Amino acid sequence: QPATRMKEYLQHYFSPIDETCGADGIQSRHCSLRLRYGEGGARLSHDHRRQYQYVLQSLTLWDEVLKNLIQLWHMVENDTIVKPAGGYRLADTGQGLNRIQQAPSVYRAMNQILHSVQQKLGGWTGSSVVHMGDHNVPNALIFLDKYCQIPRILSPVCHCLDRLEAEYQARPSIRNYVDSTFGGVDEAKRIILQDFFKHGFDGSGADNFFDAGSCIDGRLTSAWNWCSQIEKKVYFPLFLLTGFTGFDGEEGW
Repeated sequence: QPATRMKEYLQHYFSPIDETCGADGIQSRHCSLRLRYGEGGARLSHDHRRQYQYVLQSLTLWDEVLKNLIQLWHMVENDTIVKPAGGYRLADTGQGLNRIQQAPSVYRAMNQILHSVQQKLGGWTGSSVVHMGDHNVPNALIFLDKYCQIPRILSPVCHCLDRLEAEYQARPSIRNYVDSTFGGVDEAKRIILQDFFKHGFDGSGADNFFDAGSCIDGRLTSAWNWCSQIEKKVYFPLFLLTGFTGFDGEEGW
């Protein structure tokens, strides 16, 4: 599960309370997850502790959704085809003409998953609004498609981080580049993770808080927005050196 793997990275390279030192005991200026509104396109302002919890909660929620994906798919079919709760209307949602239709079973199941995550983690940071049957998530099929994108977002990041160590050890030219540019392979990983955990979860990706922000659906919007800017990142060469072809690649990622 890529969400589980990313949680492991979060809990290894970052401390839930100390923004000067990672959980691995290494001090670095790249250990802080502090967010400021407007900085780097962020639409949220969180101190380090709050952002750490926000990311951990988001990844835990995604992990639980992926574990329940087969059941959710069955509910999507029931709500959309087998026993639709009501009619639908066609509307321009800003992403083209879409069928807007309620999906009570999926909505109820998603709130149950959310509630279980909240209980497991002992609270919740940000909004707990689940969009369904509106211009953000017009129907259950689009809901399902959005959450099916989680592996496409996370797996390339995991692949880069997992592969980087091997490339660093095997190729002196890469080792020299990583050492001189990033200060070592662990620091390079921390730089990638810091940027993802900050700006993949910063409320960006739309022009208002209803469409993005900290709501359940908006967390995915922010992550996709981060993906769209990957070529501009200072660490993008590391992705290319480890075989990155895009967030719609083959070979399972």
